[in-house]
Parts: sequence; structure tokens; C-alpha cells
Amino acid sequence: MPELPEVEVIRNGIATCLIAQRVERVIVRTARLRWPIPPQLGLLMTGEIIQDVGRRGKYLYVECSQGYLLIHLGMTGTLRIWPRHAQAVTDRHDHVDWIFEDCLLRFRDPRRFGALLWHPRNAGDILLHPRLSSIGVEPLSAAFHGVHLYQHTRARQISIKQALLSGKIVAGVGNIYACESLFRAGIHPAKTAARISAPRYIKLAGAIRATLAEAIEKGGSTLRDFKDSFGEGGCFQLDCFVYGRAGRLCRQCGAVIRRIVQCQRVTYYCPRCQRF
Repeated sequence: MPELPEVEVIRNGIATCLIAQRVERVIVRTARLRWPIPPQLGLLMTGEIIQDVGRRGKYLYVECSQGYLLIHLGMTGTLRIWPRHAQAVTDRHDHVDWIFEDCLLRFRDPRRFGALLWHPRNAGDILLHPRLSSIGVEPLSAAFHGVHLYQHTRARQISIKQALLSGKIVAGVGNIYACESLFRAGIHPAKTAARISAPRYIKLAGAIRATLAEAIEKGGSTLRDFKDSFGEGGCFQLDCFVYGRAGRLCRQCGAVIRRIVQCQRVTYYCPRCQRF
């Protein structure tokens, strides 16, 4: 599943190409995704000017005058900019095209776990949408800091890794970046969230912010099939300290990187740099 850096990379690409562009036509080939695509989506968006492209956690939202297109990529979804003539060449997993004067935006999703929803402007702030309102604080915002992590984990008897992945405390920190951030902060992934001190949370908040910013700069991580909105892969995975490196030597101390499973998610850590 694309994590926050990958979604932000896609947002940047879409925004660069589509802001101030007019939607000439919408082609919906498959309406059955995670939730059904609104049947009036084509009618609602045709003729609209793209005003902005935002992100909340792992969700994207495209702002138009009448409302917002809310997008989640699910496990295998992609949003890619193509030349306009590409509408004539499609694959069975190419579900929706938005046609513009010089290009098109295509939503492709082999597993169909993604989502395309419509939020009318008269329904209020897009950030109050039910899919967004319960998401934790944005990790790259000024509201995210170590004190926030400390205060929101005092009653959490789950592991710090689980707390980060829940999305309730901080938004969009998925498996790759949770592993990498915990390594940088020197915190064992199985440590109970409530037992971590405020100074260590301050260090963890800084590690999360630095890890995500670096990943965005490097185009995200391409472990299987992630591509940005222009078809390019990311390269952050090449510099990971622990993720995907079980059995290899730690780049910092030389210990052997270990792999465990936490709540059906694979975790990688260094037993020497991240003592329990």
C-alpha cells in the first residue's frame, strides 16, 4: 500500500500538471471499487476547473468549484498522467480517466481496494469528511511534536509500532517508515507505547519527520509496483537502515538485522541499536 511519502509524491505530480486545468470529460469504466463510484461523478466534474490538490494522511482530495474528489489508492491503486490520446489504449484495470485539453489522469487499480468519493462543497469542510475526521495529526505539520506523541500514548498498552500504524495519533506513518523511524530514534518496535519517556518521544517525532521528508525527496519507496504520476519509481528503499534487511548487517553498529511479525505486519529492527 502506498504510504504517506508515496501519496505526497503523487499529489505533487498531479498538482503540477492539473491545477487550473478544465475537465473536458470523465470516463468511468469500472464503478465497483472498495465503495461504488458515485454515478453522477462524470456529470459533476465535467467542465470543472481543478483548483487545488491536497492530501490528508494517505487520502488525496482534488478541489473543484462544486466540491472535492476524495481518492484513496488502496493496496494497488495508481494515478498517472498520460498524453490525451492514451484514452484509446486501456487495460482492464484502468477504471477511470479524467480528460483534459493536453493530457489525461488515469486511475488504475488491479485489486480494486481503492476509492473515489465525491464531497459536495455545501456538505462543509472536506477535512470533516467521515473518512478524514478521525485521522491523526499530520507528521509534517507544526502540530506534530514529541509532546503530542507522549500525551496521546499514556493509556496505550500496545506496542509503539502498533500505535504508529493505527493512524489515530499520527497520520500516514505506514510500515516502512515506522520501522525506519523507530530505528533512527533507537526505540525497540515492541516497546509498550505508554512506557516510553517524553525525551524519547521528542527524538522519535524528529525521526519520523526526517524520515518522511527524506522519502518524499527520493520519490518514495518502490518495493513492488509503486510508480509516481509520471511512471517513475522511488528510491528511498535503497537507503533503508532496517526495512527489508533481515539477516544483513546493521549499517550503524554491525549487528544482524532481525525480522518479527507484529499483528500480521512484518517488522525489522536492530537488536543492538534498538534495545528493548
